[in-house]
Amino acid sequence: MARFLFVCVHNAGRSVMAEAFANAAGAEAVSAGTIPQERPHPEVTEAMREVGLDVSSHEGRLLTDDLVSWADRVITMGCAVDDQACPSIRYSELEDWGLEDPKGKPPERVRAIRDEIRDRVGSLLTGG
Repeated sequence: MARFLFVCVHNAGRSVMAEAFANAAGAEAVSAGTIPQERPHPEVTEAMREVGLDVSSHEGRLLTDDLVSWADRVITMGCAVDDQACPSIRYSELEDWGLEDPKGKPPERVRAIRDEIRDRVGSLLTGG
């Protein structure tokens, strides 16, 4: 099975949700950020709890060359990761999902972002 690395700047929202959905489906996935936060955004933790996934203990992880090398697929969440933030990213096949940041959004918007991530992860794992 492919190994997935989900990347966003703070590793506190979109990438955390993608990692949780992928791992819950039996994939091997990690997430990281270029400026990782200590823990997920509270609205993300709550939205994921609503679908039975607890991300509250997630600790932000710094994006490293080793993580990029480990991954078979690197997916950014729409947060403009660039060569300055992580030079190794340009050496990996990279796709960007262009997702809105859930930080500070009302619950219904966070749920919509969560559901889009769940659908994208599902398609990713089924080869879609």
